[in-house]
Amino acid sequence: MNSNRLVLYSLILSLVLAAFIFPKDAVAADRIKWYSYDQGSSLAKDKGLKIMVHFYAEWCRYCVKMEKETFSDKAVISYLNRHFVPIKVNSDKERKLASNFRVSALPATFFISEDGNKIGQLPGFIPANNMLVLLKYIGTDSYRNMSLRDFASQNKTGK
Repeated sequence: MNSNRLVLYSLILSLVLAAFIFPKDAVAADRIKWYSYDQGSSLAKDKGLKIMVHFYAEWCRYCVKMEKETFSDKAVISYLNRHFVPIKVNSDKERKLASNFRVSALPATFFISEDGNKIGQLPGFIPANNMLVLLKYIGTDSYRNMSLRDFASQNKTGK
């Protein structure tokens, strides 16, 4: 009985210590750390990271599907959180920003380089396996010297 109690106390102590030792973002690696446009732009500039801007609306069926399927995929979450600053914009609430990006259909996903230049955009629903390939294509700067099709055929993700 005493050894069981000791194991329980050790486990609780380990969990408490882990909460203080590991950063909050590392513990919450099961979801994407979304930023507002202003926050994310500033952070990307400070850290020298690329940006992924995702425009959505609450009424948009494919936006909801993308949230549930694509943005809950562990590989997508991990790669996006490590290599990009993910920005999420509700196009109904931030109409001027959506207009500046010329968003005409939802969902809409844009990629911006470290120096603030637009890399590209993709309208519509993006399945998790395609998103992961796209993130790696842009994240590794392969977009600078090869087509997405060539990159995808050379880098099968196994999904």
